Amino acid sequence: MALWVFGYGSLLWNPGFDVAEQHVATLAGYRRSFCMRSIHHRGTLDQPGLVLALDPSPGASCSGLSLRAASGTEDATLAMLRERELISSAYVERVLTLDLAPGEQVEAVVYVVDTTCAQYCGGLNLEEQAQVIASAVGGRGPNPEYLYNTATRLTEIGLSDPDLDWLTHRVRVLAG
Repeated sequence: MALWVFGYGSLLWNPGFDVAEQHVATLAGYRRSFCMRSIHHRGTLDQPGLVLALDPSPGASCSGLSLRAASGTEDATLAMLRERELISSAYVERVLTLDLAPGEQVEAVVYVVDTTCAQYCGGLNLEEQAQVIASAVGGRGPNPEYLYNTATRLTEIGLSDPDLDWLTHRVRVLAG
């Protein structure tokens, strides 16, 4: 059976698995947001960074990529994703319906934020987000790099995210 994964943040530019097929896709009921403190990948316990998560939001939607793992790699891909995405209790793995650009739907593995987790920080305004992102560094590198790579990839695939565009400009100013 095909394994589809929804990429909306780092999975857009660094899926970490062999992608056999991809389509622009939309997930209803969630919005992309820097609403999760990163204490491993893009920050530390002492200086958390921020990473994107899917924040439940009735009436909203998030556009990204549906990524199909290469045939025969499904089990290994899922194991790798769980190790990467479930490093703390901040994300919850779900199987949700994505609307694909060609008018089809697929069931995909999606990592959404657990709003009861201590790392959840929904409601930060854009300036607060920029201040955190500009100076945080974690095990996978500087937090600004994560923001820039995500914003660049969204542009490359023809998607716009005004919040990420604003944050990219502001963080470049703050980070010098």
